[in-house]
Amino acid sequence: MELMGDGARLLNTRQNRGRHGPAGELALPAPTDPSAPGAPAPGAPAAVPAGPAAPQSAATPAALLPAPRTSEPPVPGGGEAAAPDGVGGGVPVQGAPGGGAVLPAGRDAGGVPGALTAADIARAAGLPGGAEGDDGTPFELPDEDTLALREEAEIEARHRRAAERGDPGAMSALGTLLLRRGDLDGAEPFLRAAVQHGDRAAANNLGLLLHQRGCADEAAGWWRIAAVAGSAAAAHALGRHYRERGDEPGAEYWLRQAAESGHVLGAYALADLLDHRRDGAAERWFRAAAEHGHREAAYRLARFCDARGENHEAEQWFRQAAARRHRRAALRLGNLLEERGETKEATHWYLTAARDGEAKAACALGFLLRDAGDLDQAATWWRRAAQAGDGNAANALGALHAQEGEPQTAERWYRAALEAGDINGAYNLGLLCAGQGRAPQAEQWYRKAAYAGHREAANALAVLLLQHGDAEGAEPWFSKAAESGSIDAAFNLGILYAGRDEPAAARVWYDRAAAAGHAGAALQVAIALQHEGDHHGAERHLRCAAGGGSPDAAFRLGALLDARAREFEGAEAFGDEAAEWYERAARQGHSRAQVRLGMTAAKCGDIELAAHWYRLAAEAGSRNGAFNLGLLLAREGSEPEAALWWTRAADAGHGRAALRLALLSARRGRLADAQTWCARAVACGPAEVAERATRLTAVLTSELTA
Repeated sequence: MELMGDGARLLNTRQNRGRHGPAGELALPAPTDPSAPGAPAPGAPAAVPAGPAAPQSAATPAALLPAPRTSEPPVPGGGEAAAPDGVGGGVPVQGAPGGGAVLPAGRDAGGVPGALTAADIARAAGLPGGAEGDDGTPFELPDEDTLALREEAEIEARHRRAAERGDPGAMSALGTLLLRRGDLDGAEPFLRAAVQHGDRAAANNLGLLLHQRGCADEAAGWWRIAAVAGSAAAAHALGRHYRERGDEPGAEYWLRQAAESGHVLGAYALADLLDHRRDGAAERWFRAAAEHGHREAAYRLARFCDARGENHEAEQWFRQAAARRHRRAALRLGNLLEERGETKEATHWYLTAARDGEAKAACALGFLLRDAGDLDQAATWWRRAAQAGDGNAANALGALHAQEGEPQTAERWYRAALEAGDINGAYNLGLLCAGQGRAPQAEQWYRKAAYAGHREAANALAVLLLQHGDAEGAEPWFSKAAESGSIDAAFNLGILYAGRDEPAAARVWYDRAAAAGHAGAALQVAIALQHEGDHHGAERHLRCAAGGGSPDAAFRLGALLDARAREFEGAEAFGDEAAEWYERAARQGHSRAQVRLGMTAAKCGDIELAAHWYRLAAEAGSRNGAFNLGLLLAREGSEPEAALWWTRAADAGHGRAALRLALLSARRGRLADAQTWCARAVACGPAEVAERATRLTAVLTSELTA
């Protein structure tokens, strides 16, 4: 039958070893929990042992069983037992009555009546010889498996003798015992004989046997008889039979009979059927099954609660299912705990699920370990998840090897991710090839991912095309990526249109990207608003951009606040905040902010701090920083070092630095050098500097011609 959910083990496995109840019903093998370790894939058919069909009795099933009644006398040899799945060991089963070997009465060494000697114990266990101290021969007590096998053999023999004497209860119990063992040929005659005596449990178990043989219709006939006689297990089996055949009304009727009789698997199967129809009543039956320990029901009930935002109750049901080794519940519980920052407990549940074979949990565990700095263990779990088909884990492994300078291994894992159906693998392959300068291969992988709907791959493809001068080919990919929600693509479209001198179109995309939190786009919108005179709107966008990490926005915001502080009396607070933004920009490497902080420190007389900021700016290539540092050094008497920084500034086009060098050269008598620097000053400007350089050139010329 189709596997539908959480359930019991196969019938031919030993259950509740050493505990045997009265003869009665076996349950239809319950749908297997797909999250259980070793479970088959959902939708796979249940394993049905093959075997020849047994001879059928001439009597019809309907004539053999009594009509349902509210109370039945116990069947000779026992009655029904119902143990829901997940509570006390699994499937509702009824075994044959019996017990362990009865130890014979005896005497101890002192002759006390009723005391057992070691030899008595050995004889009762069927061991040769006696205990040490009796005849000197040591012995070992049998292990649990040996005792259970002997006990089962004794029970079978006792039932077989009673069945041969015509005891219907013994026939039913013996058939049940053989069915549980997987001996279908041996079980069928006894179950058919018990059915002829009106045994309800035997009718249910005969249906189960026939189902295992593949005789589904005949099995359904016996389940119907047992269900009409009041068997909840048979009603559950019959409901599943009807559902498999597409008869949902019939399935609902019988599953409801089972569920309302307290049958846990029936409650779950009814809930599953109702949920398939999107019937809100499903939750009631999931809850009923979950409250009796059904782990799949607990998991699905948790998902109902989670969808409604009832996080606390959802967590409780996830915990109940996870505690019963439901691996997907353990995964979801780990997700909830990780989102709350409770990484220690989240790690525990991820580990539990991962050990039970949940690949997504192994992947999540790898990320937690990576964040904790344990890359070796992270790689171990990612590898396990990737080998189980988790594409995200394969991508993580690829990124790890790429960072470690192992591009070939990284490429292998990215390809594995792609084969697992994760399109990020193609995108990452494109990034890897682009980083290696393999543009044609990068374009191929970007296209593959972009055609599959990967928006960042579409943006990367457009950037690649634009870098190769194909703006026409880049634009549609930027548009596709931006329309799919790529913020970077929207910003890039703005740059593209701005480069074409289409400010209105550029502004549309900048606005869209800025609204989504793109710092660069917010900066561009702020600059446009400043040009329009909307300083309040500009400030709002500058704050967004600066908060998003843009050093240029932080500098511009500082300049805007600084201007406001100078414009209005009593606005010192703006000046203080401006200094904070200047410092933030300067610490991010913004050279203009560094120069501004150096000027502020110099005004305050803090020469050391001023030199620090000027030097940072100058070393980053700022000609103003180099010029100001030269001035500071010259005032402190370090004229040779000052000349070095002025030379750097003049070479970068700083007119004042060139004029300073001309004056310095003239003072040292190097008139030809002075003329050269004067010419540089005139060329670089500004006008005031050019005028002074021209006058100095005239003086130098007269000196040289004198």
